[in-house]
Amino acid sequence: MSLTVTLALLVAALALAVFAGWRGSRPWDLTRGVRMIPWRFIMLLCGVAIFILVIHLGTLMGVPQRPY
Repeated sequence: MSLTVTLALLVAALALAVFAGWRGSRPWDLTRGVRMIPWRFIMLLCGVAIFILVIHLGTLMGVPQRPY
C-alpha cells in the first residue's frame, strides 16, 4: 500500500472509532427497541485496525523492524 492509502485508511478508521465510541456510550432507549449494531465491538475492531495501520505507516517511513 502506498502512503496516501494508508493515511486515508487511518483517518477513516479513527473517525469510525470515534463515532462508534460516541454511539456506544449513549444510554439505552428501551422505547425504540434493542440495539442491532454492536458499537463497542466496532470501536474495538477499529482500534485494532488503527494499531496495524500505525505499524504499517512506521514501516513505510523507514523505521527498522526488529529481527527475530
